[in-house]
Amino acid sequence: MTTIIIEDEKPAARLLQRKLEKLNISVGKMLHSVEESIAWFSSNEHPDLIFLDIQLSDGLSFEIFEKITIKSAVIFTTAYDEYALRAFKLNSIDYLLKPIDEEDLAEAVSKFKARLPKKETVQLDFDQIKRMLANPFEKSFKKRFTVKIGQHLKVIATEEIECFFSENKGTYIHTFDNRNYLIESTLELLEQELDTAAFYRISRKFIIPLQAIKEIVVYSNSRLKVILPTYKDDEVVVSREKVSDFKNWIG
Repeated sequence: MTTIIIEDEKPAARLLQRKLEKLNISVGKMLHSVEESIAWFSSNEHPDLIFLDIQLSDGLSFEIFEKITIKSAVIFTTAYDEYALRAFKLNSIDYLLKPIDEEDLAEAVSKFKARLPKKETVQLDFDQIKRMLANPFEKSFKKRFTVKIGQHLKVIATEEIECFFSENKGTYIHTFDNRNYLIESTLELLEQELDTAAFYRISRKFIIPLQAIKEIVVYSNSRLKVILPTYKDDEVVVSREKVSDFKNWIG
């Protein structure tokens, strides 16, 4: 994995480098201005990941993207939060405010690594090849959600989600670290956006991922109760009309 830091304050760049080294990430290059960065990207192979300050000595780092088509993933590291919305329009993984907390940095790096393709050899049989040829434009599913927390934005990958639930006309994400986040969506819309192999709507109130199912218990009126790792509502229950389909979904 190749990594660079773009930061105009050299002490801050070195501090970030030391924090990354603790995460076993080696920084291959440090750049300190918009002009230097444009020149470097114009003549070098782009890295896998960029740690990018926004306000550089000669302008905003967004100017780099206006001059160069950059396909690298980006983790923003800045003292300013007013650029968050603009930052997330780029190929950004996270938006970290200075001083950078080591735990937040580790979480951002984990999000990036989760996006990396798995290095494994896949052998397809004849039926699989036929299905791929029959569906060349396979639907892409939503992989992450951006939620607003006060004046800050947080990106939540689907791998972090324990369930979606509706309450008091709002829709929420509940994560494996036992936190709830309000999102601007509905369960009906989420059903269309999520991978149905990984997520299932068990009732009018809940959509759950297969990976979050800790236990399934027989419940009243021929229903099933799902036990999740941290969500403690006693009514995470599969609707009676969905029980048969739910059993087929879990295999």
